[in-house]
Amino acid sequence: MSSTPLGDFIRTKRDSIQPESLGLPERGRRRSPGLRRLDLAARAGVSVEYLTRIEQGRDRNPSAAVLHAIADALSLDASERNHLRYLAKITAGECPSHTRPAPPRRDVRPSVLETLRLLEPGIAIVTNRLGDVLARTSGFEAVTGGTGLLDGDVPNVTRYVFTDPRARALFADWDDIADQQAFDLWLGPSVESSAWFTAELASVAGPDFARRLNRHVVPQRGVLRLNHPAGPALQLHRETLDLPTDEQQLIVFLPADEQTARAVEQLRHRPLGRLRSIS
Repeated sequence: MSSTPLGDFIRTKRDSIQPESLGLPERGRRRSPGLRRLDLAARAGVSVEYLTRIEQGRDRNPSAAVLHAIADALSLDASERNHLRYLAKITAGECPSHTRPAPPRRDVRPSVLETLRLLEPGIAIVTNRLGDVLARTSGFEAVTGGTGLLDGDVPNVTRYVFTDPRARALFADWDDIADQQAFDLWLGPSVESSAWFTAELASVAGPDFARRLNRHVVPQRGVLRLNHPAGPALQLHRETLDLPTDEQQLIVFLPADEQTARAVEQLRHRPLGRLRSIS
């Protein structure tokens, strides 16, 4: 049986739903948990054979109406519906396995860099969905200094989370952050770029990365909790501005409480770097 991101997501969601939660009758003991394919097909108004083809990757281009019906049948929320549509696009245009796509662009527009400068000395970065830190403020350098996150010519949060032992000490909720970074690879700058980075990371990140990548669970993004090596515990809100034409994001981190605000101010008095852009 072949597999596609779309089929994996539908099957994962189906397995996670208890029939009783949808008002369906109990049909006796089952070999596998979750919603039967028969029941999902009936709720979506499609044949079991067609749903099987989608789940097994033998039909890679279902219509928008079918996707909408499946989303309704699975009672997906807004984030999950967006993910379903995105995976449908990936599945319909997946890269051939015999080609190795080129890495994504890493240049940042001057106007975006100027916006970042206006946020100084705040905590902000420009990144893409692959986790590349393309530019950052001195405030971001202050709160991540000594953690290893910004080591290397092209810092990458996703690679850091899965391959650097220091990440588990820095992120108080490492499991949640790992889920978020893996999930965001599905929203990469392009199918080609995401495939390139995933192939590169899989060889060094191990099976835990692959497991999280293929879970297709839309993560909840709460307060970011950091354990800074200098001592202070930080709690930060994240505000994200999408830059769709650049396939990038501007992320601003704001202290979530007075204790964090004081700790950030202390960290800013440490030796600071300058705004940096990676090109």
